[in-house]
Amino acid sequence: MDKQHKIYIAGHRGMVGSAIKRNLEAAGYDNIIARTSRELDLRDQAAVQAFFVAEKPEYVILAAAKVGGILANSTYRGEFLYDNLMIEANVIEAARVHGVKKLMFLGSSCIYPKLAAQPLTEDALLTGPLEPTNEPYAIAKITGIKLCDAYRHQYGCDFISVMPTNLYGPNDNYDLKSSHVLPALIRKFHEAKKNGTSEVVMWGTGSPKREFLHADDLAAACVFLMHNFSDYGFVNIGTGEDLAILELAKTIKAVVGYEGEITHDFTKPDGTPRKLMNVGKLHAMGWKHEIELRDGIERVYGSLAGEEWY
Repeated sequence: MDKQHKIYIAGHRGMVGSAIKRNLEAAGYDNIIARTSRELDLRDQAAVQAFFVAEKPEYVILAAAKVGGILANSTYRGEFLYDNLMIEANVIEAARVHGVKKLMFLGSSCIYPKLAAQPLTEDALLTGPLEPTNEPYAIAKITGIKLCDAYRHQYGCDFISVMPTNLYGPNDNYDLKSSHVLPALIRKFHEAKKNGTSEVVMWGTGSPKREFLHADDLAAACVFLMHNFSDYGFVNIGTGEDLAILELAKTIKAVVGYEGEITHDFTKPDGTPRKLMNVGKLHAMGWKHEIELRDGIERVYGSLAGEEWY
């Protein structure tokens, strides 16, 4: 993938796609193409095929997806499964038909079985039942991995998959009805501080452990793998380090400067008890994250002044 090649980033306005776009532009890649979801509905096969005919991308990074946290995944199960299946199938098929040189499909760590051995290794895929709260999204992402593998086998396509851990960073979603835990906690603590609220209520016990990767680190890993990985299966992308959600909350509380109490709503689900990526495969290739969690949260919180809710 050279700097003059035409690269299509699907999902360029999301947290992942925008981070990859920033990384490539900073490195001198100046032939990047992108479309908003209003300009190109990736669920529409004919529209996707027409776009590939017109633009002829040589490389594709498939970061577009319908995403959300536990509440959104539990409520909009049909949408999460259908929309994500259509997006990935249409883009991957168009990339095959139009001779794209390389495609990267971005999945999610929720593909792993709920009770898989920790840390999660790539070969744990499909070895047990999924976490019910986000099963539709996980099934869609597993299908994308398998589609890339099947196209590599049948057609010789150089289509690869990567599995990021939980992400945070610029262009994250702070809508409390659909956001992931880290941005939701940042907003909750900030609003509690601003409003003088005496407590912030967390879902569940706070005991589940999670790993978090800054989107800029993910982008660096993705560009690295576009140059250095070409095979079946997928590569985990993470830090290899985790912490309890309660500890995350305490860190965010400190960064925000909130002085009230943390309390718990035990009627809400915890989700998967632990989710830590084994990143040995990625480390063996020569890549490791650079942004530590507290530093990353400070960067993110320091950039939020323009948000409507801030």
